Amino acid sequence: MLQKLPSFPGIAGPVVVIVMDGYGVPKSDVGSAIAAAKKPTLDSLFARYPHVLLRAHGSAVGMPSDEDMGNSEVGHNAIGAGQVYAQGAALVADAIASGAIWQGEAWQQVVAGAKAGRGVVHFIGLFSDGNVHSHIDHLKAMVLRARDEGVKAVRIHALLDGRDVPETSALEYLEPFEAFLAELQAGGFDAQIASGGGRMTITMDRYDANWKMVEQGWHTHVLGRGEQFASASQAVRALREKHPGTIDQDLPAFVIGKDGQPVGTIEDGDAVVFYNFRGDRAIEITRAFEEGAEFDKFDRVRAPKVTYAGMLQYDGDLKLPKRFLVDPPAIRDTMSEWFAKSGVAQFACSETQKFGHVTYFWNGNRSNKFDGETWQEVPSDVVPFEQRPWMKAAEITDAMIAAVQSGKYKVLRCNYANGDMVGHSGHFRAATMAVEAVDLALSRLLPAIDAAGGIALITADHGNADEMFELDKKTKQPAQNPDGSFKAKTAHTLNPVPLILYDNVSGGKLALKAVEGAGLSNIAATVANLIGFDKHAAWDASLLDVR
Repeated sequence: MLQKLPSFPGIAGPVVVIVMDGYGVPKSDVGSAIAAAKKPTLDSLFARYPHVLLRAHGSAVGMPSDEDMGNSEVGHNAIGAGQVYAQGAALVADAIASGAIWQGEAWQQVVAGAKAGRGVVHFIGLFSDGNVHSHIDHLKAMVLRARDEGVKAVRIHALLDGRDVPETSALEYLEPFEAFLAELQAGGFDAQIASGGGRMTITMDRYDANWKMVEQGWHTHVLGRGEQFASASQAVRALREKHPGTIDQDLPAFVIGKDGQPVGTIEDGDAVVFYNFRGDRAIEITRAFEEGAEFDKFDRVRAPKVTYAGMLQYDGDLKLPKRFLVDPPAIRDTMSEWFAKSGVAQFACSETQKFGHVTYFWNGNRSNKFDGETWQEVPSDVVPFEQRPWMKAAEITDAMIAAVQSGKYKVLRCNYANGDMVGHSGHFRAATMAVEAVDLALSRLLPAIDAAGGIALITADHGNADEMFELDKKTKQPAQNPDGSFKAKTAHTLNPVPLILYDNVSGGKLALKAVEGAGLSNIAATVANLIGFDKHAAWDASLLDVR
């Protein structure tokens, strides 16, 4: 168990970690839905309570470089683990650079499986260089390697982004990639894009929120059913014209056809690689490929016998997928594990969209609870988030208040998904309402923490709602579309996030230290100190200052 702090016994009440998803602190208020929102509770918190800024992107959360944005998965990994692990993007890039991925048993089985069948490898995944779920360079490397190893044909099923990259940038990826594939059409090698659609329309559902997305993806990629076009770039142009104002992530599914027939259905004997390295939006489609007759989420019509592999293992407890190209980070010694060993009862709550973040990712990519943990999920609405920007903030707050008042738990955690999920929509006014909903939730939750003699640490996992417009690099003002409207930014930001110490019980004895380079991984030790324990040796330093 963790050692007791000799200098501080810890507070008597609970410690509550509140994650405001997508809440960054920008250098300028230009384009910030947070700055535009009416948020009296948060304004008061920043004015009255100790706070510092934390790094939540790049190397601070295990990404390859500080030009890489953070995301909810790596952010919650870092908070829960108390330390930084090299994450998916870096692991895959290193494996490709060293050649280790090609020497691995999984890749060799993919190639062998394809050659033993029809000679076709299918690559399904997010089609951009956003480096949050995937990177197009990884896809290029695999296509080239498949050709070099004698695979006859590859088919790409491109899930359009517009979320981790600019909202209407699909052609900037598709057109060069189509030219890249055209150059490879020699010596009998056949490489084509076969299908696609927006990432929020098909295939990439998560947390069992909307299996209809996965079913639509299955019909598109596997069965080749859908509106046909001669090329992916033609499909995007036509669909934009047909659905004006629709951004890439929401574009309908499409199929590439020739002479009325789809060019890339998935058949018995093929190999399939889902090349996303991030797990949350890869699990459901993986289940559709790997599960047998027991699969009951939708009618697959037919389930081809394929050699299936994921880029990484997406769920270590569920062993999904069975075959994966790169080993994920082995995250050990998490906050939850060591609090459990020390007899600390814990409570975790969020709505479906972020439930896995306060449970699975927080606990080091583990699906199971530690001893003494209680998890409560609030089902998310299956609607576009900009239509209900309040999401489930009220219901999460109800659950958190009840848990605090129960007196059963020493450490509690929750995630308010609003700033992130609504921020991704690109709707500025909806994003301000999302921030206001979280502000209202805090105004209800914080008094309950006071009544229990507790303290709250209020933070975020990355930025999003803090920059809702693409900014002109020269003027730093919002960039405009030809019609004069501002270009929406739907991606995460590189901005730091706050850490606020909400404390009405210590009489001013507790504060936060501003430590250069501090990031999300410093939160675990800070929580441990607040409940009277020294940090685990593997954790990054605490930011708590006991005066």
